[in-house]
Amino acid sequence: MRISVLTVSDRCARGETEDKSGPAISEILQSFGETVCYRVVPDDRERIAAALTAMCDDIHSDLVLTTGGTGLAPRDVTPEATKAVIEKEAPGIPEAIRAESMKITPRAMLSRATAGVRGKTLIINLPGSPKAVKESLAVVLPVLEHAMETLSGKTLSCGSEGKKA
Repeated sequence: MRISVLTVSDRCARGETEDKSGPAISEILQSFGETVCYRVVPDDRERIAAALTAMCDDIHSDLVLTTGGTGLAPRDVTPEATKAVIEKEAPGIPEAIRAESMKITPRAMLSRATAGVRGKTLIINLPGSPKAVKESLAVVLPVLEHAMETLSGKTLSCGSEGKKA
């Protein structure tokens, strides 16, 4: 699996703080595939959308995970940038992450993260902290392989009873 990681943070983009969430994503997912692209961009809708588009269309990532920019702050625009580039939403993913995260902190209800598909690439917005990234990925990992198989066309849908093609 080809994985791309996009950290969205003004402070990281300016070099004022070290990104810990992006590398945490790559470390957690190393058994699923190779991180083929890692970028840090500021909280800017156009730059986020451009990076996502490049990761999907030019780099041909199977999975793009973003970290940061999903809250209520004025510059938190990752969900809007993601929605601008996806072709269809996958609402169950962020819903499941929020539901599980609510068991840990009521602040999880403030997340506006989204997920969706562009071409054959799954894009998932994750929170900005390394701890929340790990907790969120724990929710997603059990279905990740099936999601990738479905996107790549390796599963049959009608009457397949879950068998691989």
